[in-house]
Amino acid sequence: KTDALGSLEAIAESLKRNDVPIRVADVGDVSRRDVTEAAVVKEQDPLHGVILAFNVKVLPDAELEAKNRDIPIFNQRTIYTLIDDYLQWLNQEDEARLDAEFSRLVKPAKMQFLSGYVFRKAKPAVIGIEVLAGKIRPRLTLVKQDGKNVGDILQIQEKGKAASEANIGAQVAVSLGKAVVGRHIHEGETYYVRIPEAHAKLLSKKFEDRLSSEEIETLNEFIAIMRVSSPFWAA
Repeated sequence: KTDALGSLEAIAESLKRNDVPIRVADVGDVSRRDVTEAAVVKEQDPLHGVILAFNVKVLPDAELEAKNRDIPIFNQRTIYTLIDDYLQWLNQEDEARLDAEFSRLVKPAKMQFLSGYVFRKAKPAVIGIEVLAGKIRPRLTLVKQDGKNVGDILQIQEKGKAASEANIGAQVAVSLGKAVVGRHIHEGETYYVRIPEAHAKLLSKKFEDRLSSEEIETLNEFIAIMRVSSPFWAA
């Protein structure tokens, strides 16, 4: 919403250059109806469900409705500042959403069963391992290089104390549910964290720039393992 047709056209053109879609462009103060329109957009596209107001008032009922519906209103008296404020917010929100999405994904990791470090053979098996890539934590499922399940990591211990995670290079003890040393797992073997197919697709196509070189290599190795039985896995 702007105070005049000229400023409306200038802002619309600036938004177009920045690939920002516009649902409604009009002259006048920001009304409750404008907030309702923005709320409809927000349901489908949260980053564009906002109101830009140039040199106009935000009516009291619109301000209250925006607060109740959590609709951002950017209100400035200079076009440059208005556009800049919104684009900065857009980039910050987009990055925050990507961070949240990335944090929910199971990341690539692998580890090696260290020879001579069997602390318990079963119920649960407790073995010494070295993290070769990525990060491991309890409740992750491990698989062998042939794709067979090893079991879940129940607990990680470092220097006799429980640890919430172990990073690349760490040598720690892990307890594994269901696995039996000498029957299901053997010293010297390498294990990979099982990554859901949907996660593997996102990691390889959308978030590869957030992975270390070791994690990228491990992800590619894991995908190759899964494609032995399913050629188009994570394609």
